Amino acid sequence: MRKPTKEDVLGMVKDLDVQFIRLQFTDIFGVLKNVAITVDQLEKALDGELMFDGSSIEGFVRIEESDMYLRPDPATFTVFPWRPQEGAVARLICDVYNPDGTPFEGCPRNTLKKVLAEAEELGYTMNVGPEAEFFLFQTDAQGRPTLETHDKAGYFDLSPVDQGENARREICLALQKMGFEIEASHHEVAPGQHEIDFKYDDALSTADKIVTFKFVVRTLAQRHGLHATFMPKPVFGINGSGMHTHQSLTKDGNNVFFDPSDPLQLSQTAYNYIGGLMQHARSFAAITNPTVNSYKRLVPGYEAPVYIAWSPRNRSPLIRVPAKRGASTRIELRNPDPSCNPYLAIAVMLKAGLDGIKNGIQPPPPTDRNIYHMTAEDRAELGIASLPGNLSEALDELSKDEVIKSALGSHIYNRFVEAKQIEWDEFRTNVTEWEIEQYLTKF
Repeated sequence: MRKPTKEDVLGMVKDLDVQFIRLQFTDIFGVLKNVAITVDQLEKALDGELMFDGSSIEGFVRIEESDMYLRPDPATFTVFPWRPQEGAVARLICDVYNPDGTPFEGCPRNTLKKVLAEAEELGYTMNVGPEAEFFLFQTDAQGRPTLETHDKAGYFDLSPVDQGENARREICLALQKMGFEIEASHHEVAPGQHEIDFKYDDALSTADKIVTFKFVVRTLAQRHGLHATFMPKPVFGINGSGMHTHQSLTKDGNNVFFDPSDPLQLSQTAYNYIGGLMQHARSFAAITNPTVNSYKRLVPGYEAPVYIAWSPRNRSPLIRVPAKRGASTRIELRNPDPSCNPYLAIAVMLKAGLDGIKNGIQPPPPTDRNIYHMTAEDRAELGIASLPGNLSEALDELSKDEVIKSALGSHIYNRFVEAKQIEWDEFRTNVTEWEIEQYLTKF
């Protein structure tokens, strides 16, 4: 399919009466940023001539080297369907470039492109399909979010129990108008928890769609008087929100994970990709699960994928191979959560899988028993390790893995670790309500 051009964007802007454009990009933590321009500045922006102050974005550059350029990707042009269509508002997702015209190494989208280029050298194209969960909470009289859920519903419940159905419906319709193919929309396990699944796409397009998805969900939830959060574990005692990530590789249009002659119909490439994911899982957890709160979700007892194993049958291991084969053969990695930066998360997952392919890393036999029901001795006997137990442990694992560090590049790695160490230290030294309740009157 032909990629849209600058002229295509200018034509659509005229036809759709677009007057305002938001040039979007993420910082290294996945927080969406934008520079808003009028239509009069669009051609200049499409020519890569729009400058902004990179020193104002956390993790980008120092004040003395702050001039950066945004280069919009014409393929990401879309109109916001919830805004007035007369004098409409559109957006373009951008790559960040240095003043000398080279890609900025602190731009997460450029980081993913770099790893995708490594895959392309081997003839591979990566497809990704995410399952991003989120909570909808009530707001108080001042519009501030609370932890009060809008319902008491459970898995696949419908209205009137699921009071978020109208919000979810409007979100789905808006996403469809923005080019998403919605495959499923349903209430999740916990009260107030939801999931909207959209069709897989190439890795870069999927990363763009994840940041768009989160933006749309939060924007339209607010219009319904609700607060949407992608925080992994906002409420103690109920399930947290994950972002199970389905991934496959194709070569010359064929799914290279499929081999009909294998007992499980998986190719050696698929086995090696699984081996790479397992070998690097403890290291890339800092990227796929990047917050202190991420590790409140990754605990036994809430269907969270804690244990580094794989299976074509059950959902208790870290990696599951869904049953469909042929062109649909894929690997599901279950630990990522929606607080991650999708560009960096997909980059490190792919880098780990490619390392498995390049070095012929063979995974252990599949684990078809329910790992949640195993004892520690059972897991030790089978060699089943666990993901890091907290952010500090994850950062320590990341520091020892040169493969994953090379995927991030030195700029993003150093800025990311510096910020996350501060986050961990602030959490570690903070006195929580739990401690007050436990100790204030006891000692």
